[in-house]
Amino acid sequence: MPTAIEVRGLTKRYGALAAVDGIDFSVESGTVFSFLGPNGAGKTTTTEILEGLRRRTDGDVRVLGLDPWNDGAALHRRIGVIPQDFRFFEKITAREAVEYYRALFHTNADPARLLAQVELLDKIDARFDTLSGGQKQKLGLALALTNDPEICFLDEPTTGLDPHARRSIWAVIRDLKRSGRTVFLTTHYLEEAELLADHVAIINHGRIIAAGTPGEIIRAHGRPERITVEAPAELATYLAQRLGVAATADGGHVSVELGDKRDALKVLQAIDASGLPWDSFETAHDTLEDVFVRLVGQMDDGALKQEARS
Repeated sequence: MPTAIEVRGLTKRYGALAAVDGIDFSVESGTVFSFLGPNGAGKTTTTEILEGLRRRTDGDVRVLGLDPWNDGAALHRRIGVIPQDFRFFEKITAREAVEYYRALFHTNADPARLLAQVELLDKIDARFDTLSGGQKQKLGLALALTNDPEICFLDEPTTGLDPHARRSIWAVIRDLKRSGRTVFLTTHYLEEAELLADHVAIINHGRIIAAGTPGEIIRAHGRPERITVEAPAELATYLAQRLGVAATADGGHVSVELGDKRDALKVLQAIDASGLPWDSFETAHDTLEDVFVRLVGQMDDGALKQEARS
């Protein structure tokens, strides 16, 4: 599959501060790529470099084969961008907004078709200031598609939206992928990235600390699957001694790590044989959010300890 974005050794410095510190990643065409990180990690800086809005200090960056800074005019005709918390002229209607963008990009985009694509056709003659937060984001998506872009850069497109509006935006993103477009998504909602993204890169302190499919990252950095029951802490001791498993007790619950799914039956039989009272059980595995919080926390803790030693 051809590469839509190629980044090698990307660095952005502000004096002594490296906001982006020599990162590498690539994005395949026709996929959803999610770029994740806490505030101040380097996400926005990297994204703006890819969009041709900020000059890099060092490294090589190619978006659709073009240098975003030196070939910005050509690149901007081939990408669509929706910033976080999209804003526009308050009194303009959705139809007029698309017509305005159509004139800017010299295209023949049909307002009705674009607004139908983002599920906003019923608001085609509604003014921007009368739209809900989710509807405004949908209009932003429609405007980002006016020039029929090959890559869509979506910066936290569902922040602050209610669950129904978020799922509506997800449907649009899936449609963009089905139509062959590449989506570069930044989001603070980790379950959103896990559901939508083909590949993920996690950045912190300007460095990529994990990359791959959501499943690959969870398998590489997550904890084993576990079974949890409501039970007294004594059960954890009993299971550790009888089965030789890692068992922990916390807040009236006992959790046991499973080396294999088939171990669940063995653990339940041992729990029943313990003679200790227990109640409902569930199995669970780490999510992308669990892994993200652990990786970022470990890196931040390490930085604090290093700072204390120095």
